[in-house]
Amino acid sequence: MGQDQTKQQIEKGLHLYQSNQTEKALRVWMRVLEKSADPAGRFRVLGCLITAHAEMGRYKDMLKFAVVQIDTARELEDPDFLTESYLNLARSNEKLCEFQKTISYCKTCLNMQGTTVSLQLNGQVSLSMGNAFLGLSIFQKALECFEKALRYAHNNDDKMLECRVCCSLGNFYTQIKESMKIALQHGDRPLQALCLLCFADIHRSRRDVQTAFPRYDSSMSIMTEIGNRLGLVQVLLGMTKCWMIQKELDKALESIEKAQELAEGLGNKLSLLKLHCLCERIYRTKEQQRELRDHVVKFHECVEEMELYCGMCGESIGEKNNQLQALPCSHFFHLKCLQTNGTRGCPNCRRLSVKPGYV
Repeated sequence: MGQDQTKQQIEKGLHLYQSNQTEKALRVWMRVLEKSADPAGRFRVLGCLITAHAEMGRYKDMLKFAVVQIDTARELEDPDFLTESYLNLARSNEKLCEFQKTISYCKTCLNMQGTTVSLQLNGQVSLSMGNAFLGLSIFQKALECFEKALRYAHNNDDKMLECRVCCSLGNFYTQIKESMKIALQHGDRPLQALCLLCFADIHRSRRDVQTAFPRYDSSMSIMTEIGNRLGLVQVLLGMTKCWMIQKELDKALESIEKAQELAEGLGNKLSLLKLHCLCERIYRTKEQQRELRDHVVKFHECVEEMELYCGMCGESIGEKNNQLQALPCSHFFHLKCLQTNGTRGCPNCRRLSVKPGYV
């Protein structure tokens, strides 16, 4: 079966599927898979089969086709196809509750960024990773992923993605409620504080600031009581973002000042980096250039102290989606820099590196 006939048969299957003639559509697509000699067509028909089996709840078959699609993508040597196939592999494992594998495949997707199609899939990758973290009850990371997915949905006006994220947030909220009940029954104050913080962050991510603030206040009260200073920094970061949503920039700066004092006392550079980033956004909005420059400098000082930069090109790591490589000495570099320079040792510590491709 040639390229034109493959395309024609795929479209025929889609028409049948959209007409709720699912089994007929599956038979058409399976014939294409068996007879087509066109790798790109085979990749596309595998995508149709993966979607159909996902919607029917046949997750083991979904995984089977996702594995075949990975092989096809490698044959095509196209980064867009490879990213899409890894996302399908992640989603298949998510449905089968293989959450660690899901997270691993999602990270692979994010490390392969750089093409237009890859960037368009970011929202779906973040959603799938969030669902996996939720399945492992790692609530804070789950919420961070859901927030990223929601931003992609809003920025790209993707209503379907937005709907799916909101469904996941609903499930997240339910699990946090159950955790809160357990914490109250056992008098677990640290868990109560964490649950309240998660509740507040959920409402903030939905821009329901009025509901978020009382939960931040309650969480702050318990964090103060139990002496969790890092927890207080997280609460103040959330409150700062709420004030920014309300355009109350002076109040946001007051929260940042309190959080910065705590973070400096703890020596927590990651929190300081986040605070300087928020200050940069605020002073840019207020058009206060001197203060803006000051926090840009402090932000980059934090990046340097935490070694969050590439030792070759000097650019910060994490600011953009780039593929990274970790050397045995624990230093990170942009993979493209290592490949371009062809170095066999770490520029930071001059220890011997592993062969290219080690991550």
